[in-house]
Amino acid sequence: MSVGGLDERVEESFEEEEEEFRESFEEEELEVVPITVEEPKNTGPCILLAVTYDGSAGKALCKLYDPSNDKIYYWHDNTGHMPYCLTDLTPDQVKRHAVVVHKGFRGVYEIEKYDPIRDRVLKFSKIVASDPLSIGGRRKSIREILPKAWEDRIPYNNCYIYDARLIPGLYYMVVDGDLKLAPIEIPMDVASEILKIFNGEPSEVLDCVKDWLPLFLIPVPDIPRLAIDIEVFSTANRIPEPSKAEDPVICVSCVSSNGLKRVFMLKREGIDEGVKPKTLPEDVEIRFYDDEGEMLREVFKLITSYPIIVTFNGDDFDLNYLRHRASNIGIKREEIPLAMGRNYVDVVPGVHIDLYKFFSNRSIQVYAFGNRYKDATLDAVATSLLGVGKITLDRLISELSYYDLAAYCFRDAEITLNLTSFNDGIVMKLIILLMRISKLSMGDVVRRGVSVWIRNMLYYEHRKRNYLIPSKEDIIAAKGVSVTRALIKGKKYMGAIVIEPKPGIYFNVTVLDFASLYPSVLYRWNLSYETINCPHEECKRNKVPELPHWICTKRRGLSSIIIGMLRNMRVYWFKPKAKDKSLDPNVRTWYSVVEQGLKVFLNASYGVMGDENFPLYCPPVAESITAIGRYIISKTIEKAKVLGVDVLYGDTDSIFLHQPTQSQIKSLIDWSISEFKIDLDVDKVYRYVTFSGLKKNYLGVFNDGSVDIKGLVGKKRNTPEFLKKLFMDVVEILGKVQSPKDFEEAKMKIRSVVRDYYVKLKCRELNLDDLAFKVKLSRDLDHYVKTTPQHVKAAKLLEKFQHRRLGAGDIISYVKVKGEMGVKPIQLARIDEVDVDKYIGHMETTLKQILEAIGINLDEIFGVRSLDKFFFKK
Repeated sequence: MSVGGLDERVEESFEEEEEEFRESFEEEELEVVPITVEEPKNTGPCILLAVTYDGSAGKALCKLYDPSNDKIYYWHDNTGHMPYCLTDLTPDQVKRHAVVVHKGFRGVYEIEKYDPIRDRVLKFSKIVASDPLSIGGRRKSIREILPKAWEDRIPYNNCYIYDARLIPGLYYMVVDGDLKLAPIEIPMDVASEILKIFNGEPSEVLDCVKDWLPLFLIPVPDIPRLAIDIEVFSTANRIPEPSKAEDPVICVSCVSSNGLKRVFMLKREGIDEGVKPKTLPEDVEIRFYDDEGEMLREVFKLITSYPIIVTFNGDDFDLNYLRHRASNIGIKREEIPLAMGRNYVDVVPGVHIDLYKFFSNRSIQVYAFGNRYKDATLDAVATSLLGVGKITLDRLISELSYYDLAAYCFRDAEITLNLTSFNDGIVMKLIILLMRISKLSMGDVVRRGVSVWIRNMLYYEHRKRNYLIPSKEDIIAAKGVSVTRALIKGKKYMGAIVIEPKPGIYFNVTVLDFASLYPSVLYRWNLSYETINCPHEECKRNKVPELPHWICTKRRGLSSIIIGMLRNMRVYWFKPKAKDKSLDPNVRTWYSVVEQGLKVFLNASYGVMGDENFPLYCPPVAESITAIGRYIISKTIEKAKVLGVDVLYGDTDSIFLHQPTQSQIKSLIDWSISEFKIDLDVDKVYRYVTFSGLKKNYLGVFNDGSVDIKGLVGKKRNTPEFLKKLFMDVVEILGKVQSPKDFEEAKMKIRSVVRDYYVKLKCRELNLDDLAFKVKLSRDLDHYVKTTPQHVKAAKLLEKFQHRRLGAGDIISYVKVKGEMGVKPIQLARIDEVDVDKYIGHMETTLKQILEAIGINLDEIFGVRSLDKFFFKK
């Protein structure tokens, strides 16, 4: 029996080196674009796409999309809202403080806020400033002058969203110059059915459900969007730098959701028209230009005519390059509809979505798309989700004919657009749903991680209830730190329970799974930073199992209410309804989006509580979640044994039962609901399972012959192709085993297959591509200081000998060779240099876990390869 951290529930590890998640809490200035956008006094229902701060007007700015005419309208705040922070100094003390001479100081007045940590109403001084950067984000800001400040690190656009009670992604309308929530009806029959799920729940939970229902039941329109990809003239030894933009833009492709297919091509001396390839669709319009400035002006006109601009890595390259290149060649500022932020590019009048940022989000990759793509490159994502990738080139971009260049550039823009359109536009619908849940603008949802989504959602709920948003230091000072000892290096507290598996082969295995165990624990045990170790003496008897912490019995915790409510909606309504074929297909599609979106939030909601970078980080809550989880799993295993069921394995929220009867399964499920009020369901039924003896490592075969692999090396993304092929060949043989007596024949076949691969490796009959390890650089090469991983060594060799600049995001393919370096990029390696013994070692590592579980000794296949093994082998 052992334990692991909350974040270990992501079953497939990130192979490239991890970086700690950091999100900026600082204000940042967005470049002002002197382009006028229509601001009508009255509109019909419009989708709120974004809220930003307009520095030229000194006001919050709302970007509204009108589906009746596909226009973007602007609306500036007319309520007099200004940036502010809070302090516990009285107004009189503030007036005698140095803060009043700050050039951004505009006033102070007293307000009351409910302090959820102390469970009482307190008085604070609200200090108002002329602009967001006066509060914080630059040197000598107001928050730096004050002895202590609260709510001073919230970006102003989000602060405005909270105070105005806006929900990005919902419908609003301008009425006589004021912004109002549009009266969009929701299906009341559905709403009443969902409310029945919460019968008997506390009133604060029911009120929350009623508030949230419109977010999930109001439909999402298909918003027109334009995908853009650019190509820049480059030489073999130099990669274009957006900040300098010294080289001409030679091609721009634009593909829109309403049928536009246009390529803008710059004429150059010595370039042939070429032959039109089959990869370039017949209906693509190619426009040629002698002047680069004229070409870019036409592109900019298109950008201003669409509400959403879509790119893949446009923040760092495409739009970034266009912004700087346009200035370099003399295009007037008012003709450039691009605005630079600190690390992003916005567009005027609409919104820019950088899909690279979205698909790089680990939660999106794992929970929304089930790990269908392994790398967040355009080619990898498009190939996995669309079945079509980038066009492969054998020459430099600048050497291509006009037609070949058009085909290459067009394909990139086309698949970028299609990533927002496939499966009935699931990506756009998911983005808008995430906006509604997180209360973030479209660009922020795409660019920020799930931790920021959850932070913003909870901050919104705090402000809505007039709660003081506490600092992390306040929480830790009041609630304390963790008291359990982590068994995994780098963790802060004891994590989930993992029952050591029994090595071997087991037929007829049923896996029972607690539905959303940790969110359920948060809800049922009322866990939140304000309810753990509360100030009420009478609550101290309500102890957390195994821990000295106690939980409040007098009030519901905010995190508990929100997470629990979302969990119940997903489990009891949207998940089953998404599979209900009697429903209208459009409704089912939307329900599926909601189910996936909630899954993304819920699977991260408990983990952030134990992340010290999360602003509402509360160690006692984090360790209480896992302690209660351990308690539930342990008690369930005890009950299973009482019922006479053999428990083979347990991991976090599931248990593996050997040959249980239907009666035993039903008894265990009924007992769980009665004991814990948490659903226990049949998750999987395996024909058989092989356990290697290691935690989180097993292979299960379903009754239909399909195979479920967990944690085994052969499944890892970084594994060389020949090892993946070998592993899958072995898996295919195992998938055909029907009964214990079939295993002897399967073993013979496996020995033969493994031996064949071993001989090919020894005889160097495999090519370098088969032997290559492929690892992504997570940062630029000069940022690797303390250690130099193998793929970084290979990347540095490649830079040196091929004069190629490599950096974050590049995939490095390398092989292991003999010699001091130990590795070489495949571009520089020869097959005779390969270190065969190292690859045999990888074969052993890949196969040992699975083969030992079925009684195959690799030494029998490989033969005795050293005197040591000869003398010491028994």
